Amino acid sequence: MKEAVLIKSFPNGITIHMDGEMPFEEILKEIAFKFSEARAFFGQASMALALEGRTVSGVEEIRILEAIHENSDLNIVCIVGKDDSTNKKFIKALAHMEKKMSGGDEGQFFKGSLKNKEVLETENSIIVLGDVYPGSAVISAKNIIILGGLYGEAYAGGNGVDGAFIAALEMEPERIKIGDFKYRPGKQKWGIRPKVQPKIAYVKNDKITVESLTKDLLSSF
Repeated sequence: MKEAVLIKSFPNGITIHMDGEMPFEEILKEIAFKFSEARAFFGQASMALALEGRTVSGVEEIRILEAIHENSDLNIVCIVGKDDSTNKKFIKALAHMEKKMSGGDEGQFFKGSLKNKEVLETENSIIVLGDVYPGSAVISAKNIIILGGLYGEAYAGGNGVDGAFIAALEMEPERIKIGDFKYRPGKQKWGIRPKVQPKIAYVKNDKITVESLTKDLLSSF
């Protein structure tokens, strides 16, 4: 008999393969059960999550994340495609930032996307588990990492902290600011989703530089 849910591991993450025909509520119950049974096995690891076997909506993704959170001690840092090498590189680079946070640096996570002119503001470094849509903004006195697309505005280093940066899985912002330095890219055509290309913005030679994100580059901050 075909299983409703299969859980497998891959480097830096886990894959949930779901039956494409079974009702979602049944799938969700099975996910909760399996993660509860494997709670001790997974421990408190930080992992990426890949979802396969069926197309899920944004709301269903959130419900899956909630089921995992309630039935395990895992920290799911983002949802990715298992075979997307670009995403994997991004996850590895983010390990540096997460290590700094767990080592005593103040930081926080925000699960969800910002839209409809929403503004998220914090005095700490922040990792956003979602997208920042046009018209919305995330503001941090320290660093910003967006595990999704930055299509709105982002402001980092508001307290004058040296080495502040903004990183995103997809970076097509309306405007960004780091400390006293501003950056406004050329006009983008919203609705045409660019190829996933993680990028980081930081201050270099008294101006904001945007580059492709690498583990070595992020580790230099």
